[in-house]
Amino acid sequence: MILVIGGAGYIGSHMVKELISHGREVVILDNLTTGHRESVPDGEFIKGDLGDENLLQRIFKTYPIHTVMHFAAFSLVGESVQFPLKYFENNVSKTITLLKVMLEHGIKRFIFSSSASVYGEPEEIPITENCSVRPASPYGASKLMVEDILQECDKAHGLRYISLRYFNAAGADETGTIGENHNPESHLIPLVLKAAKGEKKNITVFGTDYPTKDGTCIRDYIHVTDLAQAHLLAMDVLENGESSNIYNLGNSHGYSVNEVIETARQVTGLQIPVKEGPRRPGDPAILVASSEKIKKELGWQPRYQDLKTIVKTAWKWHSNSY
Repeated sequence: MILVIGGAGYIGSHMVKELISHGREVVILDNLTTGHRESVPDGEFIKGDLGDENLLQRIFKTYPIHTVMHFAAFSLVGESVQFPLKYFENNVSKTITLLKVMLEHGIKRFIFSSSASVYGEPEEIPITENCSVRPASPYGASKLMVEDILQECDKAHGLRYISLRYFNAAGADETGTIGENHNPESHLIPLVLKAAKGEKKNITVFGTDYPTKDGTCIRDYIHVTDLAQAHLLAMDVLENGESSNIYNLGNSHGYSVNEVIETARQVTGLQIPVKEGPRRPGDPAILVASSEKIKKELGWQPRYQDLKTIVKTAWKWHSNSY
């Protein structure tokens, strides 16, 4: 049985859906701060907090859990700069509580939702796992701290883990039944689609003078179902006794902000008003991943690599959800 922490959130709910479709039994723990109960109609749902040690003890005593997947982080970069202690408490301290209780119960397989933010300003493009890690925000720092803690737990206690460093998760399940639903929303594709629907007056492009082909930032978008598939592969290798490891997850291809907006216009057939704004501090011009390591070692192959396909799935969910 797999414990999915943060399983009612955007990525977590897609993970739960994939696990159940592959015949796995799932326990979902989520405090519903940002998650949505309706996103996980199946599986054993428990409302509660990652840092509640007594609750964790009850869960591990009650269910035959052998693997934990952890998606329950706060993830807004700007907010983390304003409120660093909030991020270190939730993302680091509470994860330490989880790991402590796991080890007490002899559970030594852990899949961690990490982030490309651990790299900060990249030294090279595409970014490989061998690039220097220099987080530029408390959010990125919190992810790197947990990776360091996991490494020490492996050495000291034999806790084996896979850390997956995501780039920009996007899209929605093909059925259109679950998708990206943050409040407030900060991700580009759902913001563009909200502007298409008239829920926002326009979409603001922050910076049009970057050293890119059209002056706007370039990012690597990875479909949320492809992310979930990578977690399934990570679970398989841990179950087969393989060693701990770290992998990037991206499409190895970048799209500019303007390309995302134009693709959304094509997909929706709607006008999307654009407003130009100043650059945001800390926004690198280009962030593109190399995912060659996970493709070579685990056989991962993303199915939704085309931006138009990613936006189509997101639009299907946005069209169904209101």
